[in-house]
Amino acid sequence: MNQYETVFILNPVLSDQQIEETVKKFEDFLKKNGAKMVSKEDWGLKKLAYPIQNKKSGFYHLFEFTAPGEAIGPYEQEFKRDERIMRFLTVKLDKHAVEWAEKRRNKLKVKA
Repeated sequence: MNQYETVFILNPVLSDQQIEETVKKFEDFLKKNGAKMVSKEDWGLKKLAYPIQNKKSGFYHLFEFTAPGEAIGPYEQEFKRDERIMRFLTVKLDKHAVEWAEKRRNKLKVKA
């Protein structure tokens, strides 16, 4: 099982309920395919560096999870099929990135 991190941007015209449904859909998809969630973060509405689909902002979300390698292909295919997703990026974390992500999570816990 490898550790992965996915950041995805949702369309800014979505309602709070639609955003929750979309995030839940992808979380359930991962769990159904044998993944285990490590962390989930909502970064909120942020301004984009450049327009995407004529939109200047988007709702950012981060998933950190462990999953078998064969689960990533169908997971990314599901992102491509969903019109609510503007962009996404999934990265396999090496041991240094895992340590860094853990430190970042602990910092966030201390702030909260």
